[in-house]
Amino acid sequence: MKMRDMQDQIMSLKKEKDVYILAHSYQAREIVEIADFTGDSFQLSVMAQKAPQKNVLMCGVRFMAETVKILSEHKRVVLVNPLAGCPMAEQMEPEMIEYFKEKNPGYTIVAYINTTAALKTVCDVCVTSSTAVKIVNKIPSDRILFIPDCNLGDYVKKQVPNKEIRLLQGGCPIHAAVKPGAVDEAKLKYPNALVLVHPECRPAVVEKADYVGSTSGIMEYAKKSSNREFIIGTENSIVEHLQYMCPDKTFYPLSKELVCPNMKLTTLVDVLRALKGQVGEEITLPSDTIKKARRCIDEMIRLG
Repeated sequence: MKMRDMQDQIMSLKKEKDVYILAHSYQAREIVEIADFTGDSFQLSVMAQKAPQKNVLMCGVRFMAETVKILSEHKRVVLVNPLAGCPMAEQMEPEMIEYFKEKNPGYTIVAYINTTAALKTVCDVCVTSSTAVKIVNKIPSDRILFIPDCNLGDYVKKQVPNKEIRLLQGGCPIHAAVKPGAVDEAKLKYPNALVLVHPECRPAVVEKADYVGSTSGIMEYAKKSSNREFIIGTENSIVEHLQYMCPDKTFYPLSKELVCPNMKLTTLVDVLRALKGQVGEEITLPSDTIKKARRCIDEMIRLG
């Protein structure tokens, strides 16, 4: 079957079955084209809440589908590929944070949205990469534990020097794999290009960037900038999406290593088969988990 035919079938089936399709920005172009909304993990959850459809299909990873379920408890949420996880979201256990709280009373636990539902239950407030600095600034407490990404945490720490921010060793292995030398090489090769990087990259990489921001922030900056060339320091699918959005501009990947294997697990065939009920996993969470995890997301919305 041709890709266009498959896409047409998906468009028809989603209407027939009352399904809202969400695609994270790191998904392939052919999936983005059939999605009802494409964005970062928190944007996806918000849009799922607003959608009139009773069924949500998540083209992304497990923690994103969980976050959608937390905010839309009464909707049926299906993760297209059940194997699609996130090493960063899964690297810390709730018991580890509870132990920290016990030994360090008075700390506010700030969790990046890229965390499991279980981990969110023991945290005080969630943040996204675009709202982290703003929310940490607004938190009444001056003592903060930022989890799980120590690179994003370091970026926040430098922007909010008046607070004591503790970090644990954790983060995105894909972004963290990029070395500062890659920036030097890219700048040498493309001297007219601006370097746009995600704060999940190492601090030494972030320091060399012309712009640091979330995935959506990087895309907006590139679209609005009068510059014509850009080196993109986040998942390489963003290079492709920007090429379509801004055909008059040129985009280069910062590193060929910036490929998320979990995001690449979901294919257009999977989406079609999930709509037919042949693949996919319905996300179910205990009501107590939803209630506790929702508190830190609600706090994020209040402060953000």
